[in-house]
Amino acid sequence: MNNLRLRFSQNTGLWLGVALFVALYVFYSTLHPKGWSVDLLVQNSNESFALIMVSMAQTVPVITGGIDLSVGPMMTMVNCLASVLVSGSPLAIVLGILACLAAGALAGFVNGCIVVFGRIQPIIVTLATGAIYIGISLFLRPSPGGKIDDNLSWVATNALAEMDSTFHWFAGGAPTWFSHGPGRLPVPIVLIVLIVLLVWIPFRNTVTGRGCYAVGSAEGAAYMSGLRIGRSKIAAYTIGGLFAAFGGVYLALQTGSGNADIPQAGAYTLNSIAAVVVGGTSLFGGNGGAVGSVFGALVLRAISFCFRVVDSNGPFGFLGNPLLQPIFEGVILLLAVSLGAARVFRVKNRLSLFT
Repeated sequence: MNNLRLRFSQNTGLWLGVALFVALYVFYSTLHPKGWSVDLLVQNSNESFALIMVSMAQTVPVITGGIDLSVGPMMTMVNCLASVLVSGSPLAIVLGILACLAAGALAGFVNGCIVVFGRIQPIIVTLATGAIYIGISLFLRPSPGGKIDDNLSWVATNALAEMDSTFHWFAGGAPTWFSHGPGRLPVPIVLIVLIVLLVWIPFRNTVTGRGCYAVGSAEGAAYMSGLRIGRSKIAAYTIGGLFAAFGGVYLALQTGSGNADIPQAGAYTLNSIAAVVVGGTSLFGGNGGAVGSVFGALVLRAISFCFRVVDSNGPFGFLGNPLLQPIFEGVILLLAVSLGAARVFRVKNRLSLFT
């Protein structure tokens, strides 16, 4: 019991994010005409995937006590690169996706190397490299365009059952247990779970991953303990670049093309920071995790979803006014962030904030 209480207290921000998302999404699905349907879940997961990935990308540098203002530009760069490479034969598509993921990881690696070896503040480094990545995006796609494989785009943005109808996995058609069970799961949700299980959790449990938390908690103490500070920081930015690349590839699959959209890149970056905080990761570093940021991003998306189902003729119809929605979104986000930081007002010893 004491162990469970300790785990809960250590992850208060995460549980607040989960609870807030559940409350908002239940409200949204209850009022939506197609609430709780597979089609609606697929639509919402498609709209959320890219933000979830850039939020995860932002999380790892923040855990080390840094920040990455280039996650949006990195995602945009990979999106443009995918519009060039992800087409042709099945082998060419696989190699193209791998090249895009490698490009994102390389961009993150460059960020980490400059931060570590250049000894420059991460906010300055990533602001500069973000401008470079936007420049590369504009070079690749001066105007929106490109072509992504149609079948791959279709199955990646629908339920799992569409994979069988497109690629004919099962001879004679998909069995009932699949089409009425796992086949109803949206592919974006499956991809998020796989990325968390195959990338984030293994990384977090490595010596380097645990070193990221140590660096964020107390870099001086971590250095004196013999941890390789530079390696942990470089790994954090590299894995962040990989997460951003996942978002860029998926955005290309979702839209079927590439677009060097500068305002969109900036919006994703700012929202990723908000999602990290809502998900319970401290901007001081040393605690939190990518799973919390997944729910933080879902909270941000659920807020915008809720405005779609408000009855314009009802007592709260003013909430549906698109001119006023940014105000309400900001108020709700501020309340969510304040709840996540509520423990600051409960401490008796300010040093406990960093332990």
